Order: sequence, then C-alpha cells, then structure tokens
Amino acid sequence: MVLCQLFVQPEAAYISMYELGEAGIAQFRDLNPHVNDFQRRYVSEVRRCSEMERKLRYVGSELPEPPPPPKPSPTVLSPREINILEERIDYIESEIQEITRNAQNLKNDYVSLKELKLLIEKTQTFFQDHSHHRKISASVQVYNNEGVLGHLGFIAGVVATPRVPSFERMLWRISHGNIFFKQAQIDEPLKDPITGHELQKTVFVVFFHGEQIKLRVKKVCHGFQATLYPCPATYKEQQEMLAGVENRIKDMEIVLEQTEQHRRLVLANIARDISTWMVVVRREKAIYHTLNMFSMDIVKKCLIAECWVPKCDLPILQKALDNGVKQSGSPIPSFLHHVPTREIPPTFNRVNKFTCGFQNLIDSYGIASYREVNPALYTIVTFPFLFAVMFGDIGHGIIMTAFAAIVIILEKSLAKKKTDNEIWNIFFGGRYIILLMGIFSIYTGLIYNDIFSKSLNIFGSGWRNVYDNETLMRHKTLELDPATAYTQTPYPFGLDPAWQFASNNIIFLNSFKMKLSIIFGVIHMAFGVTMSVVNFNFFKKNYMIYLQYIPQILFLLLLFWYLCILMFMKWTMYSAVATDPAYGTSCAPSVLIIFINMMLMKKSEVKPPCSLYMYEGQEALQRSLLAVAFLCIPIMLFGKPVYQMMAEKKKKKYQQGVESGEVKEAGAHDGGMGEVLITQAIHTIEYVLGTVSHTASYLRLWALSLAHAQLSAVLWQRVLRAGLGGAVPAGSLMLYVTFAIWAFFTIAILVLMEGLSAFLHTLRLHWVEFMSKFYEGQGYAFVPFSFAAILESEDDELVAQSGGAATE
Repeated sequence: MVLCQLFVQPEAAYISMYELGEAGIAQFRDLNPHVNDFQRRYVSEVRRCSEMERKLRYVGSELPEPPPPPKPSPTVLSPREINILEERIDYIESEIQEITRNAQNLKNDYVSLKELKLLIEKTQTFFQDHSHHRKISASVQVYNNEGVLGHLGFIAGVVATPRVPSFERMLWRISHGNIFFKQAQIDEPLKDPITGHELQKTVFVVFFHGEQIKLRVKKVCHGFQATLYPCPATYKEQQEMLAGVENRIKDMEIVLEQTEQHRRLVLANIARDISTWMVVVRREKAIYHTLNMFSMDIVKKCLIAECWVPKCDLPILQKALDNGVKQSGSPIPSFLHHVPTREIPPTFNRVNKFTCGFQNLIDSYGIASYREVNPALYTIVTFPFLFAVMFGDIGHGIIMTAFAAIVIILEKSLAKKKTDNEIWNIFFGGRYIILLMGIFSIYTGLIYNDIFSKSLNIFGSGWRNVYDNETLMRHKTLELDPATAYTQTPYPFGLDPAWQFASNNIIFLNSFKMKLSIIFGVIHMAFGVTMSVVNFNFFKKNYMIYLQYIPQILFLLLLFWYLCILMFMKWTMYSAVATDPAYGTSCAPSVLIIFINMMLMKKSEVKPPCSLYMYEGQEALQRSLLAVAFLCIPIMLFGKPVYQMMAEKKKKKYQQGVESGEVKEAGAHDGGMGEVLITQAIHTIEYVLGTVSHTASYLRLWALSLAHAQLSAVLWQRVLRAGLGGAVPAGSLMLYVTFAIWAFFTIAILVLMEGLSAFLHTLRLHWVEFMSKFYEGQGYAFVPFSFAAILESEDDELVAQSGGAATE
C-alpha cells in the first residue's frame, strides 16, 4: 500500500475521477477536514446531483412496477449532456406531478359525486313519516337550497362513521336538544383518493329551528370534517338530481380511466431509462463528493489529492490520470508522486467470490493490522473441517452440498434480485462456505460411517460371528471377544459397520471422538502459535521468537501434545491378542488419569499383571517435561520486559554518547517498567490458563458430534421406523406421513438448527482458540472510491427502506 499525492488539472479532474471510480483502486483522504461541507468547491454540483436524485426517486416511487435493470453505461457524459439530462428530469417530474394532481382532483370529484348519490338515495327515507304513512316533504318549501318546514330547516351531509356518536352528542349539546338527527350508514365503502384506504361513511340529516342553531350546526359539521351537500326537499327534485348525478358519475369514470391510461403510458416510457439515469446521477454525485476532498493550489491552479493505492495498481492510477488529460485536451499533464509516511496504511486483502465469505468471517472479529498474517487463507480448510467433525453425516452433508450447489449455479440470477431478507442474504453470501461445509461433512460422515444414523458395509466388516444359530436364538445380546471374533483386519476406510449394532456403541464412539477432538484441538492451537512467527519475522521482532514463541510452543507441546502421544500409544500398544498380559485390553490405562498424575506428581495403584507405566522411563520423562514446561512460564513473564528494559538503556546510553545528553527521546513505554510487567503478566496468565481451557474447549467437537448422531438416531427409530412396519394398504399411507415428518424434522432440526449450532461453535473455535494466538486485528479496512460499491450500498439502503415501509 502506497500513499500517493496527485496533482490534477481542474479540467481533467472529472474524467480522471470517473476512470478511478470504475477501477476502484484508490482510497482518498480528506484534505479539507476543517472546511464546512457547504463551503467546499463543488458544493453546488453535489446539490444539483442530490436534487436530480430526489426527483428520480419521486418518479420511481410512482411507477407501478420496479424498473428494469440499468443499461450498460456509456462513456463520461459531457457537461452539456448533464444539462440536457437535468432538464429532462425536471420536465418529467413536473409532468408526473401535474398528471397526479389532476388525477387526484378527478378522484376527489368522483368521490363527492358518489357521496351525493348515496346521500340522495338515503335521505329519501328521512322525509317519510312512517307513523302516519305520509310524506312530510309535501309542505316543505325550498329557499336557497335550505329546506324549510314551516319554521324548520335541515342540513344534509356525509361524515366518517367512527365520528357519528360524538358528532350527534355535540349537536345535541349545542342545541340543548332542539334538533332532530337522522343517520344511515353507507353499505358500500368508499376509497380515499389520496391514500387508497377504504372509508366508512354515514349519511346524516339535521332538522333544526332558527338561524342561530343553523350556524352552530354548520360549525360543528366543519369541526368534525363532515361534507355538506345541497339536498332537495321534494321527491321529484331529488329524482331529477339523482339522474343528473348518475350521468356525471358515468362521465367521470370514463375521464378517470383515460387519465389513468395516459399516466401508465407516460410512466412506462420513463421506466425504461430511469435506472440508467439514476446510475449516471449517483456516479456524478460521487465524483463531485470525492473532488470536494481535494485541496486547491491557488498559485499553480491545480487540484491536489492524497490517496492510498495498492502498489501493484499504480500503473492503473497513472493511466487514469493520463486518460483524463488526453480526453479533456489539457496541455498540462497530471502528476503522481509517492509520499513517504510513517502513518499506518489501511488493510487490503484481494478476494474473489469464493474467498470473500471466509474473509468476512475474519473481518467480523477485527480488521487485520497492516501486513499482519491473514488467517482467512487457512480458514478455508480448517473452518469447514472442524464444522464437519461436529456435523459428520453423509446424508446431511449431501443436503447441504446440494443446496449450496443450486445457489452457486443460479448465483447470477439470484444476485440481481435485491431483497431485505437478512437470513437469505447471509445464506447467499456464504454459499461457498456452505458448499465446503457440506463436502467436508460428507467426508467425515464416511469416516464415521454414518448416513442418517445408518452405516454402509462397503468393504465387509472385520468382525465375524462365532456363535451357532441355536445360541443366537437363545440370547438377545452376545459378546464378541476381539481375540476370536475380530479378524485383525481393520476396515479400509472409516468406522467398521459392526459397531452400528453394538450395545456399547455410544461408549466406544464417546472415547474415540473425545480423543480425536483433543488431538485436533492441540494441532490447531499449535498451528496458531506457530503463525505468530510469520508476524515476528515480518515486523523485525526476532527476539519475540525466542522470548515468546519458543516458550509458548514448548509449554503447549510438552504437556498437551504429550497427552496426544499417549493416546496414540494406547491405541497401538494394547490389544486383545497381545502376548504379554500387561498389554492386554484389561490393563489398558486411562490416559486422562496418567495426565492428571503427571501434573500432580503422584502415582496410582494397579493390580498385577498390569504395569504402572506404559513404557520404561516414563516417570523420569514426565517429570522432565513438566519441569521444562514450567520453566517456560518465567521466560514468558520476564523475557520481553527485561529485553525491552535493556534495549531502552542501551538506546539512552548511545544517545548520551553521541549528543552529550542534550537530546532525550521519549521511550515507547511511558508508564515505566511496572506497566510493561503488568501487561506481560496478564498475557502470560491468559496464555497459560487459556492453554488448559482452550484444550478443553475443543471437546465441543466431541459433544456436538455425539448430539448430532443421537438426534439422527432418535428421528430414525421413533419416526421413520414406525412407518416401515405397517401392512401394505395402511402401511403405505403411514409411511408417506412418517417420511414427511421425518424429512421435515431432518431439514429443520438436524440440518438447519444443528448446522447453525455447529457453525457458531466453529466460529468461536477460530476466533478465540485459534486466532487469539497470533492475530491482533487492530487495523482499518481499505475503502476505495468505487462506483460498484457506492451503487450497491445505495441499492441496499433503498431495498431496506422499501421493506420497512411495506412492513409498516
């Protein structure tokens, strides 16, 4: 990573930034940190692009369907083309607003006519005196659209149904009971012309006496947002008005349909290009936003920029500057200058679609310090392998592999479908991780010889039957002596299928998987400790190899790798066919007890012919290993602080000799020797205790593997096996149902839930037990100026906003 200083001519800056945005290789630094955003050079251009983006978003929100994907972008747009695009966007926005406004007004008029029609139909019953079966409208006179009955008047209108009780109560109070209120709910709900929601309305007629009450009634109607309509008092006039309203409604429906067709046609023409325009505007805005980070040299009249660039991409950067000068026709070239600096550069790891998922797992723990060893490369192998140790099953691995393979095959089409579903985005982003986890699970399933809790007998078992038929029929379970029933020929690959039927199957697998988990854990941690050597060599800290790495690796290997060696010795030395009784199966010692006795320096009692030790000189060797391991602790504790103290004294002595003590440079550790000792003590205690706890933590490989196998066996025995034992007619239906239940729980529990659990445990083993041995993760990410990244992030924000709006 190189810090570069660019001297760019203003007329060539836009084209050069376009080239760099397409390449995505430079992370620019803000050279105007104390300048307000509204006082920068290109603030007017940024505002202009923001306004165009706002208008395009408004037009996009009016589209009935999502627009098609953007077309391949052309070359750099000239200022004249940008002006033409801005004028077109302005015209389109004003046109859409006018069409929308006219359509909304027409819908308001249409709703008003529908309400008036329903009001006339409902109020015809209000003017009937049902007790005497005569029309009271015969003696009503009309005066200025106000109905008058003798000295009575009436007002008709429509009000929202939820407001009717309070509306009637308020009318009663302001008139002191001197009104007559009639209402009828409209059966057909009306649609709000603005929101499109259904509205429940009620028709009402208020009969009153006197002008003062009439004014009060109108104020109450206005307060409750009731719509008043003129209503004739006579039946004949009502019928005439009703016929006229119905004709106007039919005409309005035709106009509304034509307006909607015109609006759809305009939006369809716009939808073809709106995505392309949005990409152009966003690129334009990103370019000017980045140019605002540049400083202006008033004397030389050029823009000055600083950026971090990967060293191998410097030719691309120079080419982008040259293209900007060439296309702009500037007579003055742009210059590229390397700036020496002690500032820590950003961390950049080149990834592809395969390694991206694994790198994200590492970055979630912490961005690697600059030039620190990247564990993502090794995680590609170790992560799916440790997952498969816990998830080992051929059938479940095939399901996981098939899912990941389908997603990978369809990844191009699936990547185009933007969604705010976080679960799906996680699965899609980790599709290659899932593929490797599935493949490794198939491998470990073959080692465990386990497919949906059943075994495969491919090569033939190494165990044979030594009992006759009569003995087999008389006993439910029989014991096979390895000395006679075992052919001494191991199963060529994986676990012998005979263990599938053994009553001590769980006991055997417990011991086997527990020892395997300890062996894998020690190897994984030793590899992590060894990776620290790479960092020490690169950062010129060779003394740390002797003062930290060697004591740490010796402490780990002399104790826990020795434990693993005892496991291998027990597997190979003790046998049922051993000639020496001391090495028979009955004398096989407990490795855990031997290790505990080694740490506590005590002995256990054994009965003859068994031996206390597995080999000659075991006690002396174990005491020596324990002594060397414990001698490593003070080296880890005091080695680094003492070395730094001596180096600091030597440095000060050298400075005093050269400069006569006039110059005194501050030390790297201002807190003195005490702070260094405390820090190193914390690290030493953490490593020593962590070695024990981390080794025990790898037992989760055994625990989850056992739980996964037992859950699979329970589903087979309690669910699917019940459907295999029925008669032919009813048994077929029973098998169909039980298989559906078994398949559902297999995918939901064993593949999804158990897979998620194993994934999280594997992640913890890498973050805590493996990466803590060498990985600091104190860096910051390289974020280049890239059109692809900017457009993707903005699309994700839009998808999230649309999803949130839909949820609301």
